[in-house]
Amino acid sequence: MVVDVFGCAIEDYHHGNDPEDIRTISSLDEQDSIPVAYLFRTFKDMPVLEQVALKMCRGNVLDIGCGAGSHSLYLTAKGLDVTCLDASEGAVEVCRERGLQQVVHSELLNFRGKTFDTIILLMNGIGIVGKLNNLDAYLTHLKKLLNPGGQILFDSSDIRYMYEEDEDGGIFVPLENEYYGEVTFVMSYKDIKSKPFSWLYVDYNTISRAAQYHGFQCELVRKGPHYDYLAKLTL
Repeated sequence: MVVDVFGCAIEDYHHGNDPEDIRTISSLDEQDSIPVAYLFRTFKDMPVLEQVALKMCRGNVLDIGCGAGSHSLYLTAKGLDVTCLDASEGAVEVCRERGLQQVVHSELLNFRGKTFDTIILLMNGIGIVGKLNNLDAYLTHLKKLLNPGGQILFDSSDIRYMYEEDEDGGIFVPLENEYYGEVTFVMSYKDIKSKPFSWLYVDYNTISRAAQYHGFQCELVRKGPHYDYLAKLTL
């Protein structure tokens, strides 16, 4: 049975069922919490990188990892044709209840049959890749979902700053990881807890090299305030 932590939290908030924060613990020994209300934020409350990305969207749009639908609702209100995609059953149900018409419950690699002018993966949506060695499969699949002249917009972070450097500038990476941006998370909400899952934070140079290998041009659109960035891929 799949434990739908995000979906349960999103449904509780949407239906007013005493929502609590989503709690996370990572392989970096960091604990954090995510207020569920943040997943329902409006455009004015979004980080600048997300605002810039949404303003760049054009044509028909695929919102990967749509969550509660905040990005899709903004784009729909601007008159764009938006398809919402999420692996969380609770999230897609709330998206439908919030009025979004084209909502798909699916893992990204299982989704096909339609192509798009703009694909967005925001809130570090590229993290769904999990491990760096999965990046080829995801870029190959995303390429098939893109119309000629289309664009992929995503944000991520270079988390090298979270590791201690040695005298030569090298960093210690746990043996189970081949890349320092591979982080394992466990999420919990109320009395449910997810299984450990991998999430990828990828630095710009690494994603740029991988994208070029697959025939994409990679553009650094804007840097954020804390080692984060917004990038655009085009064919």
